[in-house]
This record gives sequence, structure tokens and C-alpha cells, in this order.
Amino acid sequence: MIGKLKGVVDEYGEDFVILDVHGVGYVCFCSARTLQDLPRPGEAAVLAIETIVREDMIRLYGFADADERDGFRLLTTVQGVGAKVALAILSVLRPIELASAIALKDVTALARAVGVGKRLAERIVQELKDKAPVFGSVDPAVVSLAGGIADKTAPKPMADAVSALVNLGYAQIQASAAVAAAARSAGEGATTEKLIRLGLKELTSG
Repeated sequence: MIGKLKGVVDEYGEDFVILDVHGVGYVCFCSARTLQDLPRPGEAAVLAIETIVREDMIRLYGFADADERDGFRLLTTVQGVGAKVALAILSVLRPIELASAIALKDVTALARAVGVGKRLAERIVQELKDKAPVFGSVDPAVVSLAGGIADKTAPKPMADAVSALVNLGYAQIQASAAVAAAARSAGEGATTEKLIRLGLKELTSG
């Protein structure tokens, strides 16, 4: 069983990279995000690997780190989520964003992935809601804020700041995390305008 490969990037395909390890070319299927982050052909790279063996094939799936691989493993435990769909989800959500989306029941974020409809996104949230912390720590303040916004009990300045950031094009997860961080920095009594300003600073500095 292969757990990690360290070699030189040989070439890229649409959804895979060939990693040359001492003259042997390993085809590793990856998320679009991981492929984008890998270096140019001829340069060194390291991938965490998940090996899937079936009667008719052996496939290697490559990941930027162990967290992404853990997210892949967890996603593929859900009925209807195969390797292709799991990679599609990891192409639009980093592991911590995936954990946050599950914890915050953000079906919309999951449904951004190709091949993931609302029903499948809801199933992912339902089946993994108690398992997401395994591969990503979710800020309780973000969960609390998102829950408060959902049931309309969040402080108005914070709720309005999140709404403003969402209207600017940021995902609900990103906006909630940014405003929660802004509120910690600004302290109690911060205005909507200040939370928006500090929230934008958080989003653009990441």
C-alpha cells in the first residue's frame, strides 16, 4: 500500500499528475486545487496517497497533505460519493472549509462542487456532522454565529456584517469566520461598519 510519493513532476493531465519516482511514473488523480498548487514539470513534489484497489483496477489518488486525504476518505464513506465526487468537493473546499461546511450545515457550499446536488449535499452533512472535527478544527465562535444567523438570534451588527460580506461575493462560511474574528478583535459594541472593515481585512490577508 502506497501512503506517500516523493518525486519529480513529469506531466499533467486534466485530472491527474504523473510523478516520476526514480524512473517510475505514477499516475495520481488529484483535486483541481491540488493540481494548481503543484510545481511545474521537472520540479520536485510530494503527495500524500490513497490507494484504491478493485478487481479491475488500481488507482492512486494524490493529496496536498494528510488533511486533504482524510477529507477524501471521510467523504467516500457517504453513499453516493465516489472518488470523482470527493475530488470535485475538495476542488472547491479546502479541508478546513469542508469541515466548517459540514459543522455549519452549509449545503450551498457543498453543492458548488460538480456532481453534487442539494440532496447529496444534505446527505453529506447529515452523515458526517459528527465526524468532521476528525480532520479539521472548527471555531466554536463561527458555529455559534452561523447558528445565530440561521435562527435570527445573532447580534444585529454581526448578522448585518455577514450579510454584507455575502453580498460582496464571499461564501457564508468565509463571511461568518471573518466576522467572528473581527468581533474578537473589535470587542463588544463594535458597529456593523467596523465589523465589515475588519472582516474584509481578515478575508484579504488570508
